[in-house]
Amino acid sequence: MAAVKIITTSDGSHSLLNEDLDETYHSANGAIQESTHVFIKNGLDFYIDQHRPDTISILEIGFGTGLNALLTVHHMLTLPISIHYTTIEAFPVHDKIWPMLNYTQKLGLHDHFAKLHQSCWESAVQIFPGFTLQKLQTLLENVQCTPQSYDLVYFDAFSPNKQPELWTLPVLEKVVNAMRQGAVLVTYCAQGQLKRNLKTLGLVTETLTGPPGKREMVRGVKP
Repeated sequence: MAAVKIITTSDGSHSLLNEDLDETYHSANGAIQESTHVFIKNGLDFYIDQHRPDTISILEIGFGTGLNALLTVHHMLTLPISIHYTTIEAFPVHDKIWPMLNYTQKLGLHDHFAKLHQSCWESAVQIFPGFTLQKLQTLLENVQCTPQSYDLVYFDAFSPNKQPELWTLPVLEKVVNAMRQGAVLVTYCAQGQLKRNLKTLGLVTETLTGPPGKREMVRGVKP
C-alpha cells in the first residue's frame, strides 16, 4: 500500500500526497476547483448540453479520494438525470484516511460520501435512487472494457511522468473503444503525446483553458 498523507490545497479542500510517487491526487492550487473545472464543467455539463440525456454512463479512471464521484453526485441532485458510474482503482484509499478528508464540510452529502467509499467492490450498488456505482479494484491495463458502453470518461490517472503505462496508446485505445458515439473524454493532462494519441484514435480533440494554476486541459469527443 502506498504511503499517503493529507494536504490542504489552495482552495481549502484536501488532497492526498502519494509519497512513493511524490505526486498529489489533485492540484495543489485547489482540489475541488480542479475537479469541478475539468470533470464537471468541461465534462458532465458539456455532455449534457450536447445531448440532453435522461441517463449517463460514466467511466472514471482513478477513484482516488472519491472527490470526482462526490462532485458528480452533488451536481446530479440538481438535474433530471440518472447516472451509472463505473470507476477503476487499483489501490483504494485506506478507510482510516478518507473519513478525514474535508469535502463534505464544503459540499455536504456526508452520508453519500461514506456510501461511495463503503460500498462493496466489483458489484453495482445503488448509492441513492438514480445513482448507481460500480467500483473495480484492478489495474487499468487488466480491465476488459465492453465496447461502446460509456458516454463520458473522467481520465484522472496519475500523470504520464509518474505512471506512463496508463497513458500508452494501447491503454487509451481500450478506453476509446469503450466510448459510445458522441461520448466525451476529459482529463487534466495536456501533454502533447496524449493529444496526438487521442487524435490517432479518432477523437476530435480540444485543448481548453485549465483550472486555476494550470494553463491547459484536454477534451476529446468521439464522432
